[in-house]
Amino acid sequence: MKLSLITEYAVYLIGAFLFSFIINKLVLRFAKSLGIRNKNDVVVRWSNTSKPSLGGISLYFTFIVSAVSYAVVTSNNNIFDNTEFIGLISAATLAFGIGVADDAYNTKPLLKLLGQILCGVIFVYSNNAIDIFHLPMVDGFITVLWVVAVMNSLNMLDNMDGITGTVSLFILLTCFGVFGFLNDPGNVLWSVLIISQIGALIGFLSYNIHPAKMFMGDTGSQFIALFVSFFGIKALWNLPASFELPSWSAVFLILAAFTPAVADTLTVVINRTKRGVSVMLGGKDHTTHHMVYKGYSELKVWVIFLSISIISTLVAFLIGYFISVGYVIPSIAGLVLFLAVFIPLYRNTVKYKEPVKGE
Repeated sequence: MKLSLITEYAVYLIGAFLFSFIINKLVLRFAKSLGIRNKNDVVVRWSNTSKPSLGGISLYFTFIVSAVSYAVVTSNNNIFDNTEFIGLISAATLAFGIGVADDAYNTKPLLKLLGQILCGVIFVYSNNAIDIFHLPMVDGFITVLWVVAVMNSLNMLDNMDGITGTVSLFILLTCFGVFGFLNDPGNVLWSVLIISQIGALIGFLSYNIHPAKMFMGDTGSQFIALFVSFFGIKALWNLPASFELPSWSAVFLILAAFTPAVADTLTVVINRTKRGVSVMLGGKDHTTHHMVYKGYSELKVWVIFLSISIISTLVAFLIGYFISVGYVIPSIAGLVLFLAVFIPLYRNTVKYKEPVKGE
């Protein structure tokens, strides 16, 4: 990678961090003055304390500002003529709107689901679909399922200080590494958008790591999940196809990169299905919660998920590297990693339950 390109990425990273940090500081000050009068500006969380859930504002507007900045700086490259970019910004804006509506009005699950499906459809019709079976109808259907799954998974994971922001940050680091170094390093637009969002997440996490001063809210979780699902397709799902290699290796690559989110979601789905409880409802039955029931502090839980995320990124990048040089067998390491994380997390939820009040 050229030094000039590294410098450009560093500028976007630092600029996005500062922009996000300042926006969150301003929003936090604003929310403190209005939060008491408008209950829709706060949410009651795992800690049973009300804090502003407006962190998603900085994430979305950092995306918009970084895209416009890139368009202005690179005048020879009109990104608004790029169908794929138009698909991303349209779906991202819709996802942001879904989150705003849910935070403000607590929208019905079906309406939220329809919005998520529409986000997936936008991807399909803007040439941003998963390409594993090389059959437009089948790949399009899988793309919609993927978008809906990620938007709900990361939303569910947003249940404790710093978790979703950290997991999303490292997934995007994986995407940046795989796309920017192994797949298409010449496509600066996508790398700039990823690195800018990484900076925005760092700025947000400055206020969100325990003890959190503000939360992401659905405004943030819906947007960042949509953003992550897009680059999951661009950098990970379609990596084997770009090298004309078997598509099954993409499943293990995705599994490695998304291990923390998939492990938590699968655990919740299994446990709620066993209890006959709706998977779509909120609850204090996530892997993070059961770690606290075991006796860990919230900060230690975050450190554990941070560690898992770091390992997931390293393993996923290695899998991506082997795919880029023509070897798909090492992709199985993604399954090994997932099982190594999922099994102990799931067993912990079986062993340590929420304390019964009064005991």
